[in-house]
Amino acid sequence: MKIFIATKNQKKLRELERILIPLGFEVLSQKNYTEEFPDVEENGTTFEENALTKARAGLKNTGLISVADDSGICVDYLGGAPGIYSARYAGEHGDDESNNDKLLSELSGVPEEGRTGRYVAAIACVFPDGREFTVRGECEGKIAFERNGTQGFGYDPLFISELGCFGVLSDEQKDSISHRGKALRLFKERLKEEI
Repeated sequence: MKIFIATKNQKKLRELERILIPLGFEVLSQKNYTEEFPDVEENGTTFEENALTKARAGLKNTGLISVADDSGICVDYLGGAPGIYSARYAGEHGDDESNNDKLLSELSGVPEEGRTGRYVAAIACVFPDGREFTVRGECEGKIAFERNGTQGFGYDPLFISELGCFGVLSDEQKDSISHRGKALRLFKERLKEEI
């Protein structure tokens, strides 16, 4: 069965493929199509709303079951920011270096006990027959004082989980505790029920 992953982020795509391919899905993405799909305006107020918007656009463009993720980091000291604006926190969408710089700057002088937060991932799935669902995963942690490691993407070099900094964890370690790993496990169970 074919399923479309509505993301242009190759690292997110790989994480989703690691779950879906073993379930027997033929995973397709933008790279499987010659025409370029239009960018989707993420104008929701929650991770779930943005994920649904992207998944619905994927369904409209392909006619296939479509899956999309929206994720980010929510820092308690910053009132939950950058939250749904995580990918464009410093202005330009997907500029990890600038986003990390801005987060470090915003937390300058904040002691370790005040640097708590969580990664959040919402995954949406929409079906051609109109069914839709979302799941959410969260991973609690702290924001480091400086970058550590080159693994992962986004804020991973700054996020310290129970297993250590995401920037140094292997894919398997990260998947076992990450927000997206948790959301994907919930997604996998819900998808089995739906199919």
